[in-house]
Amino acid sequence: MSPAAAPDKEIALDLTGQERVDPIVNEAKAIGIKTLVSRTGFPVSRALDGLTTIEASEEGGAAEGRALWLRVETGQDVDRAIRAAEAGNDLVIVQCTNWKIIPLENMIAEFRRRNRRIYAFVEDRTDIEVAFGILEKGVDGIVIPPGSLSAARDLIRSAGGTKVYELVPATVTKIVDVGLGERVCVDTTSQLSLGEGMLVGSIGSFFFLVHSETVPSTFIPTRPFRVNAGAIHSYVLGQDGKTRYLAELKASDRVQVVSFQGASRPVTVGRVKIERRPLVMIAANANGQEGTAMLQKAETIRLVRSDGTTVAVTDLKEGDTVLVHLGGGAGRHFGGEVDEFIIER
Repeated sequence: MSPAAAPDKEIALDLTGQERVDPIVNEAKAIGIKTLVSRTGFPVSRALDGLTTIEASEEGGAAEGRALWLRVETGQDVDRAIRAAEAGNDLVIVQCTNWKIIPLENMIAEFRRRNRRIYAFVEDRTDIEVAFGILEKGVDGIVIPPGSLSAARDLIRSAGGTKVYELVPATVTKIVDVGLGERVCVDTTSQLSLGEGMLVGSIGSFFFLVHSETVPSTFIPTRPFRVNAGAIHSYVLGQDGKTRYLAELKASDRVQVVSFQGASRPVTVGRVKIERRPLVMIAANANGQEGTAMLQKAETIRLVRSDGTTVAVTDLKEGDTVLVHLGGGAGRHFGGEVDEFIIER
């Protein structure tokens, strides 16, 4: 799933059977959890003040302010959950004990048709991400046990790392053929759109928006999953805002895809292709900062103008403007920004 999904979905904490809830609830509050669920009632505690409490029933329908909690082990249990939605239960919490994906797919589809909410009880980060991503929209929320609070915290932080990048116009100052070199095609597992690409550059404070291969052409079909990102030494912004070298990317890594408006989303790398091709160096200036990118010299490699239209590197001229992201004056150490003396040119 897209990590950005987590803040849009509710994460509730299961307090079933818990007696000393204060430290657990305070930890949950600290990471933004606002809803508590219990099948055994709630103790009297000031730590619960300001939070939503939902009593869940494992027997029959749910009364007002309660939820129905169902263990899903067989197809009959899936049918029971769907009948609960048909009967008007506004919230059903399902705990899938063996098969976890196919049953959820079936239930999510049926609940959405009936405009009812479905939550999933999950215990580890992988299951959390799967639950949020099934059928793209995923469940409406998840319920986690206290032991999964750290996994939820990591997921929320990861989602918070997805942000809007400020893109500014930069004036192209130099275009130089630099001969053969190894360039990197980043093939993702996602469908990229017109106006989307990756932020790539030769220095850690100046990133060009290199467009995806989504633009139709006469001689070659589109590759809507691909960004021909540049020479192997180049930086690319990863999911967490840290840089990675293009040369070190591999299948299953996560990188940022960024639109010409600056909106970002994480995608998974499915394959990396490194091949020797003719390269061109493009230098540009934005707000007094200078940066370069080494890209393959080909008609299908494009940078992006302020209005989202693209320009092939073979058509680019000095004086043209393209979109870049300025990362500040900090240097980079293991991909993260550090405040130290550094010169990159």
